[in-house]
Amino acid sequence: MHKEASIREPLILGDKSYHDITEDVCRPIENDAPKAWYLMITIAGLVAMWGIGCILYLIGTGIGTWGLNKTVGWAWDITNFVWWVGIGHAGTLISAVLLLFRQKWRMAINRSAEAMTIFAVMMAAVFPGIHMGRIWVAYWVFPLPNQFGSLWVNFNSPLLWDVFAISTYFSVSLVFWYIGLIPDFATIRDRVTRPVAKKIYSILSFGWTGNAKAWNRFEIVSLVLAGLATPLVFSVHSIVSMDFATSIVPGWHTTIFPPYFVSGAVFSGFAMVLTLLLIMRKAMHLENYIHVKHVEYMNIVIIVTGSIVGVAYITELFISWYSGVEYEAYAFINRATGPYWWAYWSMMTCNVISPQLFWFKKLRRNLAFTFVLSLVVNIGMWFERFVIIVTSIHRDYIPSSWTMFHPTWVDIGVFIGTIGIFFFLFLLFARFFPVLALNELKSILKSSGENYKEGFGYGEGYWDKQAHHDEIGDAENDNNDSND
Repeated sequence: MHKEASIREPLILGDKSYHDITEDVCRPIENDAPKAWYLMITIAGLVAMWGIGCILYLIGTGIGTWGLNKTVGWAWDITNFVWWVGIGHAGTLISAVLLLFRQKWRMAINRSAEAMTIFAVMMAAVFPGIHMGRIWVAYWVFPLPNQFGSLWVNFNSPLLWDVFAISTYFSVSLVFWYIGLIPDFATIRDRVTRPVAKKIYSILSFGWTGNAKAWNRFEIVSLVLAGLATPLVFSVHSIVSMDFATSIVPGWHTTIFPPYFVSGAVFSGFAMVLTLLLIMRKAMHLENYIHVKHVEYMNIVIIVTGSIVGVAYITELFISWYSGVEYEAYAFINRATGPYWWAYWSMMTCNVISPQLFWFKKLRRNLAFTFVLSLVVNIGMWFERFVIIVTSIHRDYIPSSWTMFHPTWVDIGVFIGTIGIFFFLFLLFARFFPVLALNELKSILKSSGENYKEGFGYGEGYWDKQAHHDEIGDAENDNNDSND
């Protein structure tokens, strides 16, 4: 039997069998939800309702309820849009890219990361819609036929590219996520006893039989979708970056934006995956499946992408000086020393300095420290988008037009509301869907399970059981001898 080198840490801890994996993953779905879940979903629901109220107020009253002005025409809304799209990057990266590279550690985290992608992209899509001011004509962004009226879609507009990129990314991610769920839905279908639940999971599982042909097609489709999704990881945020890079605003008009935005998106996406998974592993008692080794691998990705982002910041500063363009140089001097200096240095501290702490193995493997730093990174990435957008336009070429942007309660309410909707959807997912890819986890049990690694393929308790059987056998033999 093929055995991995013992130097590698196991990915599944404890003396687990195939049945144990099924039991552990299905338990939260089959049993009643704990009180903590009801408390969290109530809080998330209230925050979501507040956000929806702010959006309805905005649509009913107008964009004037935001803190925008004649100089700062883009601010909080586009900052949040780019932030949410960035968070949606890690799911497809973990699932598609790591699948193509046959990385076994993705098995425990891909399902939650994919769900996070779906919900984050949905939150991102809210912002361009409400930013239009007239959401009832939002369909104008689609390439409508000319028979519709004298409406000429401007294919040169990067905002139209956004519509194509994000709708494609959302569609492929949704299909990829759902196809991965089908075998697990079938497992739950065969286990649940409540008739309504059984019917729902039967519909969701599409008549999955689990025979060899079904698994063969499942593998092929997964690889094809992973191949389609991988270029999307790079293209989507490149296109979002071109919203800025194709303009002539100093601080935006730069060719480094696409790679810099992509690495920043992966950086913030992995941080959000860590935030969610560290809470979920504790709440759902999944410590044997999501443990220190998974966290360490994700922290290594955070070090790499955080360092790329740091290099991009320094490159921007260098080019603004080296170019000799006074407007470009001023844009960056103003970022670092102007009235928004606090946002710039918050971004630098959170995104460049803090991830370097993960070079220390002790910190990289510390779950509490990782959780705090994942929050710090997400705050830093929000500030990065805010700094790029607001500081580049609040001081324009004409000093008489210089102004400051101050968010209103509607700005803040809409953003916090989208966080509430996101967590509400994620909590629903965690309650009714398998949060771990249980059938994929089973595929790595014999090569990466702790019991198989230590028991040389026999299971952790194998030698103890053998010794116990030998003792019983010896005792029986002694007993027979005394009877004779």
